[in-house]
Amino acid sequence: MPDGTPALPASGGERSPGSFPTDAVGMVEQVFREERGRLLAALSRRFGDLDLAEEVTSEAIEIALEKWPIDGVPPKPGAWLMTTARRKAVDRLRRDKTYAARLAVLQVEADLRDPAPASEFPDDRLQLFFTCAHPALPAEDRIALTLRCLAGLTTPEVARAFLVPTATMAKRIVRAKKKIREARIPFRVPSADELPERLPGVLQVTYSIFTEGYAASSGADLQRVDLADEAIRLARILHRLMPTDREVAGLLALMLLIHARRDARTGPDGELVLLDDQDRARWDRTMIEEGRALVLTAITGPPGPYGVQAAIASLHDEAVDVATTDWPQIVALYDVLLALVPSPVVALNRAAALALRDGPEAGLRLIDELADEPLLQTYHPYHLARADLLERLNRRAEAAAAYQRALDSAGTDPERRHVERRLQRLSP
Repeated sequence: MPDGTPALPASGGERSPGSFPTDAVGMVEQVFREERGRLLAALSRRFGDLDLAEEVTSEAIEIALEKWPIDGVPPKPGAWLMTTARRKAVDRLRRDKTYAARLAVLQVEADLRDPAPASEFPDDRLQLFFTCAHPALPAEDRIALTLRCLAGLTTPEVARAFLVPTATMAKRIVRAKKKIREARIPFRVPSADELPERLPGVLQVTYSIFTEGYAASSGADLQRVDLADEAIRLARILHRLMPTDREVAGLLALMLLIHARRDARTGPDGELVLLDDQDRARWDRTMIEEGRALVLTAITGPPGPYGVQAAIASLHDEAVDVATTDWPQIVALYDVLLALVPSPVVALNRAAALALRDGPEAGLRLIDELADEPLLQTYHPYHLARADLLERLNRRAEAAAAYQRALDSAGTDPERRHVERRLQRLSP
């Protein structure tokens, strides 16, 4: 849902500011959150213009906020929004005086009368994920654009996924949209021989959506379960289309194995519960078994990054507690992952696992070697992990300073409250 929504109705039709009931506002926001990505994907594919699709999607949402009855939403809100957005797009094209625009109107009107034949891709957003993974765009730009426009993440949320400043990400997204427009990149489903080249970008986008759902970048809640569920749904579609692809199986397995812990990750008041303290009886065993079965597909043959991460998650999920977790095997898998995708975040995760295998001093030594990595300067898990190891070593003053940095970089309220409790524990 776009930032800054218009006001909602008073009684019997038109709305006045502040008159929409709180529960109805939440319902409307939920509809917009669910439908925005579908609208953008379908409209971009139909009209071939991402900017136009964004504009008419926002207009349709504004009209909905003015016109929808006060006691609920239409029986088919997605269809209502799509019809309104299409009409707005056709109106805009009709006002364009160029010959090319007039041809576009004729084609659009023909499409409205005779919809395009069904594609093998059963979801418009997944089709457009592949479209935005066009090789003419730099890899980071295409992923950023897809996350912002189609997954519905805000620019700060996308920036967090890349560990870059928000301003940098905003420029990257604008650049990608300009490239699509100037290079006339077609909005179409790629052919079968193009899919392998574009698949890694689609997998990364899908996992980035899941990551924002698993650990929200900001707000009152630690998790955004709707985003995580949506990423898993898209990954299931990919797996049905490509059942033998190891990395597709690995990504789906990884997300299932992590998402299985969702209910145990927060307490009754929404507070953060670390892995060490989670009630593993609350983990979703059906989801874990499904994920573990997919791991077997993912690691049959040379492993990919998602398959290796899924194998790590599987080891966590099969352990009775932290003490009985197979830390030597997890460290070994992180060694493999670090060779496949060298990154400061992977190195940090390996250091945390090594601390549980060899002790906090060994882990802290590796974490301190990452101190100059620019990507980790504002990365909350880095400062939290370092503070925890310092506290275990009874280096209380240094731990307090590290916790303060973790507090400064925390994005959600539960993360902040967790760090504040740790700081209070260190107080005299």
